[in-house]
Amino acid sequence: MLDATCSRRTALAGLVAAPSALVPSPSSLATNEISAESDFLYCLNVSTLRGQELGVVKELEIAAEAGFDAVEVWINGLQAYLDSGGSLSDLRKRIDDLGLTIASAIGFAQWIVDDESVRQQAVEQLKQEMDMLAQIGCSRIAAPPMGATKEPGLDLMKAAERYRTILELGESHEVIPQLEVWGFSANLHRLGQTMFVAVESQHPKARILPDIYHLYKGGSEFNGLKLLSGSAIEIFHINDYPAQPSRDQLDDSYRVYPGDGVAPVAEVLQDLRKTGSGKILSLELFNKDYWQQDASDVAKTGLRKMKESVATALSG
Repeated sequence: MLDATCSRRTALAGLVAAPSALVPSPSSLATNEISAESDFLYCLNVSTLRGQELGVVKELEIAAEAGFDAVEVWINGLQAYLDSGGSLSDLRKRIDDLGLTIASAIGFAQWIVDDESVRQQAVEQLKQEMDMLAQIGCSRIAAPPMGATKEPGLDLMKAAERYRTILELGESHEVIPQLEVWGFSANLHRLGQTMFVAVESQHPKARILPDIYHLYKGGSEFNGLKLLSGSAIEIFHINDYPAQPSRDQLDDSYRVYPGDGVAPVAEVLQDLRKTGSGKILSLELFNKDYWQQDASDVAKTGLRKMKESVATALSG
């Protein structure tokens, strides 16, 4: 059991805003790292092209052609590639040849649940996933509250212990889990809950993974981002949402390009930029209309909309 009062100020120092907190140290990034000198780095989460069913190699090629700096892959997409006879060494070479970085991966291990046997299986699953990711130069994996979405009442101190466990696992594999806010979760649906778990893990590499859609869906105010330091966020999922339907009726399929909805995207980006340069903005959409369109057009439109949103934010 973690001591709730032990080193609280030390843990908070890593997450609460501090002028000297800037970007992750180079040692925390992959070998084929991208420069952290830009205001933002642009990443494509392959969920945005999920409906086209292209496969991981084609998704990477489209991202590179569109002009993205990085890609967020999905574990199931990597596994499908391996099951079809692909090799991680070949994939790593293709990634390098395209000039991309694999910024992170999306997986769904149930590391946070109360059932100990399920958690043990999740840790083993994460070991395999982290090993796979390390081989393609990926230094992060999303850690959403999978399995703790329907029933409220999860003990957040226990969640913090469990997050620390997978952080320690990540250190040994050089793939750090990023604690993700899920707006539809009965537990980690608010930014404050996610911050609490990260702080109380008392681990120096604790990071959170916010998302414009999920923050809104879960009822968080975007002003909460002003309380976070540069080291707290390495990747930020960028998207937008429409005025209708209402928040309680909104689901992933309503996500739209940044700037095409009613979210305060410019303000969010301004607050994020104040924590330091080099943040990775990852376009994560699940819009079924976009899935019916040419994947290359979707990627290029998405990057253009991201850059327009950044330009608006930085000129304000």
